[in-house]
Amino acid sequence: MTETLNPTDENSVQEAVASALGDAMPLEIVGGGTKRALGWPVAARRTLSLAGLAGITLYEPEELVLTAHAGTNLAEIEQALSEQNQCLAFEPPDWRGLLRTTDRDQTIGGIVAANLAGPRRLQVGAVRDHFLGARMVTGRGEIVKIGGRVVKNVTGYDLCKLLAGSFGTLAVLTEITLKILPAAEKTRTVLVFGLEAEAAQNAMTAALSSPNEVSAAAHLPADIASRSAIGYVAGAGSAVTALRIEGLEPSVEARCASLREAMGVFGEVAELHFHNSRKFWQEVGDVSSFAGDDRPVWRLSVPPAGAPSVIAAIRQALDIEHFVDWGGGLVWLRIGGIEKDAGAAIIRNAIAPDGGHATLIRAPEEMRSRVPVFQPQPDALTRLTGRIKDGYDPAHILNPGRMVAGPLASGV
Repeated sequence: MTETLNPTDENSVQEAVASALGDAMPLEIVGGGTKRALGWPVAARRTLSLAGLAGITLYEPEELVLTAHAGTNLAEIEQALSEQNQCLAFEPPDWRGLLRTTDRDQTIGGIVAANLAGPRRLQVGAVRDHFLGARMVTGRGEIVKIGGRVVKNVTGYDLCKLLAGSFGTLAVLTEITLKILPAAEKTRTVLVFGLEAEAAQNAMTAALSSPNEVSAAAHLPADIASRSAIGYVAGAGSAVTALRIEGLEPSVEARCASLREAMGVFGEVAELHFHNSRKFWQEVGDVSSFAGDDRPVWRLSVPPAGAPSVIAAIRQALDIEHFVDWGGGLVWLRIGGIEKDAGAAIIRNAIAPDGGHATLIRAPEEMRSRVPVFQPQPDALTRLTGRIKDGYDPAHILNPGRMVAGPLASGV
């Protein structure tokens, strides 16, 4: 039976890690538990829950900085920011529907640990680009502070970028400091209807290369578009290519008019205004069209220009549904047929010529236990990863096996 530890402060976290280290007893680190199905399953008889470390400890709207305990509910943070017309610019997605964990709450620690960003990533960067500082407990049982509370912090190495996306395998984050930004006054989305993959990629590239400051670009084939809760999208009866513009109202109106004119050469255009636009991009970021079942879902990061050819190559061998985000740089796939490896070999062979990586985001636990969930690394990078892991967590007691299998997971 799994034992759950529920510390309520940083010192209790340190004691729990030190105890696990002394007992050689691995820990599974969780916040709200909404992302436990990401990565390889963790084999641990103790669970360290950070739900008790909650609350915003510092919020200075004028300085664009916020600090909160790692177990703080994401909704609480977003509500506090909304009251000041500010936001987490990296637009954290909500994958609870995708991962079937809607009964749990997202925490800011989980978002940072998984480095999850939404459609605006192509304009503002990933979570790690907004991660200013942290307090944490390493696998050595030591409390460490890194970074600071100012945007232009230059003391030491930028270790925040290393921890974002480490899935709790290097240290237990206890407190997080993030850069925040003003929320957009107005949001509109230009829609282009009926484009095939190549034409849609050309349209997105043209829009992103224009002076109109497009903050998000996605392409939904007709079957995916039909599932949208937005009438203009679902009722189009065709593929939809979407381009978002944000900012002050006069600027948004002018840039939308310019973009609509430019996109007119590709096909019929329409426009979503504020509320429908926000709802649409929430659907895209949350991968809502793939929610509600257990079929394998892949997330591919590829060079945008190569996305159409990658999708075509995969479609020749697998029954898939797909859509594209980040201007073609992010491809979401859902596997329709039964594949022993969830299509891993075919998918990774398809992306190999142009580079990139493929991550198995959703699959049954049995499948995730035997399929390389994350993109396999070259030997040199694997060795470097091992050295970093040994530095932070020499006994390999923190989320062992979440990101790697074999000796790096077990500490052997």
